[in-house]
Amino acid sequence: MSIAIGSDHGGYKLKEAVIRFLAEKNIPYHDFGTYSTDSVDYPDIARDVAQAVANNSYEKGIIICGTGIGVSIAANKIKGIRAALCHDVFSAAMAREHNNANVLCLGERVIGIGLAQLIVDTWLRTEFSGGRHERRVCKIAMLEE
Repeated sequence: MSIAIGSDHGGYKLKEAVIRFLAEKNIPYHDFGTYSTDSVDYPDIARDVAQAVANNSYEKGIIICGTGIGVSIAANKIKGIRAALCHDVFSAAMAREHNNANVLCLGERVIGIGLAQLIVDTWLRTEFSGGRHERRVCKIAMLEE
């Protein structure tokens, strides 16, 4: 599994904590920035991470901003991306199991590091269940046409 990860300035500190978590778990990742708390535009980071996932350079993506809302809206504009904003473990599991989300969005100003690590771990470990959910995910893809 390989992860594309990025954040704007509002998510930088949480991104760094998530990167440490990925490294501890020996999960390969690529950091698409930002690399400091200097102000940047979140749509640029969201686009870069989402495109890397959409073109299959990375299996999954994680994008973080202050609330997670902006990056989730931006990432979902990229064809093939199913970005889910998750601030609890149950939503993270359902985003994978039922929606086959390929990008996880988090908000640094909403959750702490410990919860973020639990969410990321759950999201990465949960498999898509397919079945009746496959039909629904296909209908989501048809909305992009």
